Amino acid sequence: MEIEQSTNAIVMIRPHRFHPNPETAADNAFQQAIAEGEMPAVSTAAQREFDDAVETLRAAGVTVHVVDDTATPEKPDAVFPNNWFSTHHDGRIALYPMYSAARRRERRHDLIDELRKNYRITDVVDYSSCEEQGQCLEGTGSLVLDHVNKIAYASLSHRTHPEVLKRFCDDFGYEPVTFRSQSADGRPVYHTNVVMCVGTDFAILGTGMIPDEADRVGVQNLLEATGKEVIDVTPAQISEFAGNAIELHDEAGKKLLVLSARAAASLTNAQRATIERYARLVPLSLPTIELAGGSARCMIATVHLPRVA
Repeated sequence: MEIEQSTNAIVMIRPHRFHPNPETAADNAFQQAIAEGEMPAVSTAAQREFDDAVETLRAAGVTVHVVDDTATPEKPDAVFPNNWFSTHHDGRIALYPMYSAARRRERRHDLIDELRKNYRITDVVDYSSCEEQGQCLEGTGSLVLDHVNKIAYASLSHRTHPEVLKRFCDDFGYEPVTFRSQSADGRPVYHTNVVMCVGTDFAILGTGMIPDEADRVGVQNLLEATGKEVIDVTPAQISEFAGNAIELHDEAGKKLLVLSARAAASLTNAQRATIERYARLVPLSLPTIELAGGSARCMIATVHLPRVA
């Protein structure tokens, strides 16, 4: 079986009642607070942005499986499903332990059942019990996976615990590559996928967010050794979500880089030209959704499962 880095199929969750989650604000420097009275308008705006994003992705040739968030229990971050599950080429699905109690409600077995209609699922590997020990690993927020070379890049924080990371890597056959990254205020960056993106032939990396030189050089050298051209983005660009991007491909196999319009606008002409040698940029307008501290990558749960014949 030939394993590709990118995929044509994704799952997205249409939010029911979106708003920035107070439980995640303490360690998410990208998140912004809103007044309680703003919540209805913010939620409506997020739904509109979501619908426009789905339309843009489908027009670009991506297969988008849309699942509606349920009204109860309330799940303010439901629009970011990549944190609670991931799918794999061998037919397995992983379920992850989440830091925020409100986010633990997002795990939905009915969504997995829905995927079974079109894809072959061989097993569900559930790490959620690690929450009882206060150990978290928030899916492909915590993990930036090089599927081809079986490398799991992980920036350690209390959302990315080394013991759960080791369990995942042992179970799924990935080599863990850990480092620490931090925001300008000195706090650990909450998710790895904010500071880096790994494509087939290129990678985006916020080297300025990795304070330790050995970590920084080690990650960059490994990316280059595995055939990636590294596009270094500045901390200011990371704050515009330039690292929170994902490579997909259309039905013809042509590579796409999905990111927010805000992230795309932050790229220099040279960076954009380098990326466009490998992938077509597909920007999504997400100013409201980005208030919650996540962007385009966080909204996309990739489907790497084998299709049902």
